[in-house]
Amino acid sequence: MKIREISEILGAEVLCCHELLDTDVHSACGCDLMSDVLAFVKDQSVLLTGLVNLQSIRTADMMDMKCIVFVRGKKPDDAMLNLAVERGIVLLSSPLRMYIACGRLYSAGLAGMSEE
Repeated sequence: MKIREISEILGAEVLCCHELLDTDVHSACGCDLMSDVLAFVKDQSVLLTGLVNLQSIRTADMMDMKCIVFVRGKKPDDAMLNLAVERGIVLLSSPLRMYIACGRLYSAGLAGMSEE
């Protein structure tokens, strides 16, 4: 699935890195605890979160994630936008709650973490 499709499915506003919207992604996770993302997430391309701070950008960068979707209409500040641009991470803002956003992406065929 392309990041552009994720934006459409979630009714999300693209906040930065428009040139990367045609990047393919194959999996996603929803989490507000960045320590859990670091401990349990493997091979996820998209992070859905309500946590709007620099740590979410840094965590996504460490995990080689390509896109962050901020749920509940949350929007990052300029420092976060600048870091995301520097790291090549697309930022989206969706009005949906995390549960609904994750469900829509899963229903559209975007996988979660395997249970291996």
